[in-house]
Amino acid sequence: MAPSATETSTTVESVALPQTLKTPRYFGVYKEIGTTSFSKEAEEGKSGYEAAKYPHYLPTWNPEQKYPPLQPFEHYEHGKDADTTYPELLPQGATVTDLTPTIGTEVRGVQLSSLSDAGKDQLARFVAERKVVAFRDQDFADLPIADALKFGGYFGRHHIHPTSGSPEGYPEIHLVHRGAGDKAADAFFEARTSSVAWHSDVSYEQQPPGTTFLYILDKPQTGGDTLFTDAVEAYNRLSPLFKERLHGLYATHSGVEQADASTARGSIRRREPVISTHPIIRTHPATGEKAIYVNPQFTRNIVGLKKEESDAILKFLYDHLAYGADFQARVKWEERTVVVWDNRVTQHSALLDWHNGQRRHLARITPQAERPYQTPFK
Repeated sequence: MAPSATETSTTVESVALPQTLKTPRYFGVYKEIGTTSFSKEAEEGKSGYEAAKYPHYLPTWNPEQKYPPLQPFEHYEHGKDADTTYPELLPQGATVTDLTPTIGTEVRGVQLSSLSDAGKDQLARFVAERKVVAFRDQDFADLPIADALKFGGYFGRHHIHPTSGSPEGYPEIHLVHRGAGDKAADAFFEARTSSVAWHSDVSYEQQPPGTTFLYILDKPQTGGDTLFTDAVEAYNRLSPLFKERLHGLYATHSGVEQADASTARGSIRRREPVISTHPIIRTHPATGEKAIYVNPQFTRNIVGLKKEESDAILKFLYDHLAYGADFQARVKWEERTVVVWDNRVTQHSALLDWHNGQRRHLARITPQAERPYQTPFK
């Protein structure tokens, strides 16, 4: 199988990294270092709340799960093989509604778990084009976990998160869980004014995720939506001179702070944290589109620039992505929804905006993709 990167790609193999990486001022609430415990009684429906609908998906934190460093692998981008008329993915009778002109689509009348390989290829390409797609009335949550993982494994090697909770026996599933009765929002907003925390998942890995799946298990009656921003359109909005200046620049992405936060909370540490360098502007292997690839959760500094110079450019890019409401979409969760996004060309943030103690429980399948690369500026 052919590699995703092209002959014109550029990489930085090694750089001098700072000896101490401190949590930046942009670092806010982050769902992946959320609660590390829950009320068993509440999840069983014994404390005035409804029982968890999918108890076999409740998080566990097994300290015996220890893994060696991730090794490079050759990723094949199936979106390059897709028929872009999408006959298997979007057959006649499917309802397709774009949420905004550049990002976000809602699809009804298609069952993802029944897709052929050709349909999966089309899914990868369609999601790369639309950035995030909400598929309604799906059966993912009701499948055996092994079957859901088999489906996701078509799109890349499964990422095992270094610190998050997972269903017992399935560390490849990353869980987003706030249990019934959890009033974390009340304490959180005593110190902060907003729960928005834009990020691209685990961008500190050498080969971060690509086509990513998140499916709902339990949800509050209202609240807990997810925001997405289009990093391709954000790049397109920049002036030609600024685009040219960003090309050739690399930034460090650190998993150290996330691992340290997990340790401080008494949680697990499956692998030792890593720091990787990635181009600030990366190219998508299927579409050829370029996207801004820095985020305030994991990016730490621009290689070769002084601190003040690096901070100024990164703050501009963070603000540009965060404030661009005209290239963002908001996904409202419904029962039996699977949201699929391309982690290479988007950023997202969960919202911690409900205060009634209702459960929010989701599962993520996170196939890794190619090492980020950049094609020349034109």
